[in-house]
Amino acid sequence: MSKNISVSHLKSFKKEFDSSKHSKNSMNTLTRSKLEDVTMDWETYKKLDHNYSNIVKNEMSKVTNQKASGRCWGFAALNLMRIDFAKKYNLSNFEFSQSYFMFFDKLEKSNYFLENILSTLDEKFDSRIIMWLLESPIQDGGQWDMFVNLMEKYGIVPQSAMPESLHSSSSRSMNVLITRTLRKYASILRNNYSDGMDLKDLRKLKVQMMSSIYKLLCTFIGKPPENFDWQVRDKKKNFISHKNITPIDFYNKMVPFKLKDKVCLIHCPMSNKKFNELYTVRFLGNVVEGQVIKYLNVSINEMKKAAVKSIKNNEAVWFGCDVGKMFHRDLGVMHNKLYDYELFFGVDSNMSKATRLEYGDSQMTHAMLFTGVDLKDNKPSKWRVENSWGNKSGDKGYFLMSDDWFDEYNYEVVVDKKYLTKDILKLFNKKPVDLNPWDPMGALAK
Repeated sequence: MSKNISVSHLKSFKKEFDSSKHSKNSMNTLTRSKLEDVTMDWETYKKLDHNYSNIVKNEMSKVTNQKASGRCWGFAALNLMRIDFAKKYNLSNFEFSQSYFMFFDKLEKSNYFLENILSTLDEKFDSRIIMWLLESPIQDGGQWDMFVNLMEKYGIVPQSAMPESLHSSSSRSMNVLITRTLRKYASILRNNYSDGMDLKDLRKLKVQMMSSIYKLLCTFIGKPPENFDWQVRDKKKNFISHKNITPIDFYNKMVPFKLKDKVCLIHCPMSNKKFNELYTVRFLGNVVEGQVIKYLNVSINEMKKAAVKSIKNNEAVWFGCDVGKMFHRDLGVMHNKLYDYELFFGVDSNMSKATRLEYGDSQMTHAMLFTGVDLKDNKPSKWRVENSWGNKSGDKGYFLMSDDWFDEYNYEVVVDKKYLTKDILKLFNKKPVDLNPWDPMGALAK
């Protein structure tokens, strides 16, 4: 058998294609139509229903919009916090400042990157570690524990205190320039080390570099407030006013939400990972000496049980998934049977969840909120999802996820410790197993 594609191979492929009326019909259809339209399963479509047995109280009427940025993880976390905040102050709608958390995330990621460069000075420039560090030092994406680090260190402010800028909503050009600057700084630090500069002086140089990064961020996003005034009218038209508040006081004293009480569960059935094992990812984080990213790998049923308990108790659930699979953006639907690719193409491309992870076909790409679940015989059949893509898709920005889609493409949930058994909670006290930076569980939600 020859290694290359021969003329005879091509003739055989063509003959097989031409012999199938189904293939020709599919070609005639798809060359002038969208894949989503021609492969959608009618029987699945007509059963779609945005009604749920359980929806958290005080669910926000207006969804948020991250626009052309990869801040979904922060948007989802702030959306989680705003539910309790709006309930406390009897507000019909409310948004925390997404640009405020973005500013300090970029600042801390820059410092985290430069510190990782300093910790790997003896690595060759073309080592896998260095090349990985240089790839995307300040991308928009993130993980739950990274958000906790920012809130605990910097607090938060209402959107009115630091509104969106053009570049917080459309971050590409900012990311390109800051990334280029950080790569230059990495080269300077490494070259100075090669020339004999000690670590103490390298860190002094790093501080100067960070001052430049701060300047760039202020120019792109605006200066973050050191204190601010907040005033609003509640649903009953009562006037609420707070003067000269610091962001950290606003978070600690006014936001009724304890981030430290939340833990992250993952479902990762890869052959190199064990269930009921605690994991972390090397070189993944944002705040140096901050909370370490930790995941507990559990069964899919354990993950669902905790999420259902939370929703039943009117607490929404942050989660991370591979949103692009079996997904219709306009309809806002994630459903395993939404498309029948095998029927249309005659090609079976299905893989198990483990195989998709192991062979690069899937990883967490996006974070959102579960705000509801539809229970049938006390088991979930579908989930209500609050997204951060505006109100033009789905049910005014709220999406539908089938339960079997949850099984296949959901990877993380964040729940309060009180919804877990004592045996599960004990596992969080173990020393986490280190994963390589490029492990699928190290993917950032965008």
